[in-house]
Amino acid sequence: MGAYLLRRLGINLLVFLLISVAIFWLVHQTPGDPIASQISPADRNAGSQELIDQRREELGLNDPVVLQYFSWFGRALRGDLGYSLSDGRPVLELLAERIGPTVELMLVGLLLSILIAFPLGMFAALRRNTIVDYLATTVSLGSVSFPPFYLGLIAIYVFTLKFQLLPSSGISDPSNPGLGDLLAHLVLPALILGFGNSGPLMRYVRSSMITELNADYVRTAEAKGASRNRVVMRHTLRNSLIPVLTVIATNLGQLLAGAVVIEQVFAWPGMGQLAITSVRSSDYPVIIGFALLVAILVLLSNLLADILYTVVDPRVRLT
Repeated sequence: MGAYLLRRLGINLLVFLLISVAIFWLVHQTPGDPIASQISPADRNAGSQELIDQRREELGLNDPVVLQYFSWFGRALRGDLGYSLSDGRPVLELLAERIGPTVELMLVGLLLSILIAFPLGMFAALRRNTIVDYLATTVSLGSVSFPPFYLGLIAIYVFTLKFQLLPSSGISDPSNPGLGDLLAHLVLPALILGFGNSGPLMRYVRSSMITELNADYVRTAEAKGASRNRVVMRHTLRNSLIPVLTVIATNLGQLLAGAVVIEQVFAWPGMGQLAITSVRSSDYPVIIGFALLVAILVLLSNLLADILYTVVDPRVRLT
């Protein structure tokens, strides 16, 4: 296990280095001038261009991209991802402020997607080609067919405007702080995020369960007198988890991508809002920092999935 982890960490570091090169180059190839975007059209006058040129020179934006990358990489190794071009604050500070709400939304959304997908997938597999299977499949298709922002707008109309049951924006109400208020603000965005990611997971649970239910050991266990429920819960479900773990690990990146949209719809103060604002203003350091954080999340989630394989199935050996 130790040798495998060291090898995987080495590979992940190499992949992360290549990703950082690609992200840095792509961001600097995007159209628009990050300095000019900070000046409003009303303030642009004859002296604006000289000010822009001076600021670009100070920030090193006139240097070749290769030199800019190595300069940035040297600072990044010391924990300095630069400063936001919009407000001058450190990128790490901005990301640290926003990562908490985003992680909270992602984890609750992931939990809800599992709570939705596993029962539906199991019932669909156990009642294959019945009305239960067809209804579960319909729910699964609906979760991937409707855009999250569309479902979010419908949820706001129904639960906020129509019945006034839940708040439609923000993470809390300053005039009414407390756990209940936090949960009330979290319900709609987390539910929409979780439902949107439950469809593919439900299909994998169903497919994996059907494969295991047709295995020889299931028929042998039932022939020896084991009940159907015992076989399903003690053996079939556990053996079907391995391919599902891969989907869950992959969904972490998709959850973060979905969180960007959900945070915009529900005005959730997370990294998604920060990323959208930074893209609009061509704030290169913040965009790069956000993209690298996403890359780290994906790499670590894939490593975690490999480790969980050995927990779910002792026959799996990491070599």
